[in-house]
Amino acid sequence: MGAQADRTARFGPDLVRVLAGNPSPFTAEGTNTWILGNEAPCVIDPGPQMPGHLEEIRAALGGRRPVAIVVTHAHLDHSALAPLLAARTGAPVLAFGDARTGLRPARDGLGGGSGVDWAFRPDRRLRDGDVVEGPGWRLVARHTPGHMGNHLCLDDGRRLFSGDHAMGFASTVISPPEGDMGDYIESLRRLTALGSRRLLPGHGAPVEDGLGRLRGLLAHRLAREAEVLTALEAGPSTSAALADRIYRTVPEALREAARRNVLAHLLDLERRGLAFADGPVAMTASFRRVA
Repeated sequence: MGAQADRTARFGPDLVRVLAGNPSPFTAEGTNTWILGNEAPCVIDPGPQMPGHLEEIRAALGGRRPVAIVVTHAHLDHSALAPLLAARTGAPVLAFGDARTGLRPARDGLGGGSGVDWAFRPDRRLRDGDVVEGPGWRLVARHTPGHMGNHLCLDDGRRLFSGDHAMGFASTVISPPEGDMGDYIESLRRLTALGSRRLLPGHGAPVEDGLGRLRGLLAHRLAREAEVLTALEAGPSTSAALADRIYRTVPEALREAARRNVLAHLLDLERRGLAFADGPVAMTASFRRVA
């Protein structure tokens, strides 16, 4: 009971977090499953398919039937438990779409696909601006592609359930082809336009100054883009070589993620006419800066 109590915590009169036991360098202490509302709540990001986590969510619900189960995006650490939780509670699963929804046209040779829940199918699709509500709570869906094409944030006017789009403990991995750097940066800009919010991320602790964090993430991405462009002035280079140069202090466990972030920058620069690949675009391609 002690371990369960440690993973279940109240973050407000209408908000409980149930922490999944899947810690890693990419998930911090684990996936945050948020339960919003008291009488008829909403479950946000059921998390990974772990029987113990399912039972802890049900214990936190205390017999209440959720109005909805909302999935921010179709990565296994957020969505895999949704079908089982829906079967146990009778609540519908809501999301922007399946794992392919919102993706740009696929390109061969980019790799990717790590952790994607290709089997995920929501019962109902949420479009940008759609509302999900219950007694005492109301959420507006904000489509925020970038980390993944079907990524949603959920906004109640004071708090933003930010999934993997904005976290406090680390920046977000943008891994093509599921991830798109141009979309991610534009989504950050749209979120900053909402104004002050408390961020409730999919991993890590809440961020009280959510607007400051969003602005910081945007500045970080634009600074990385500038570093990539500057590095390309020295001559053509691959995403791996650029990452090794730019991310000098990154631990080995995170180096592949850094390379994929750089690839995402290169693909965005190519689309904007600021860089181009020598030959077919691929993970191993060499890119040049446009003179």
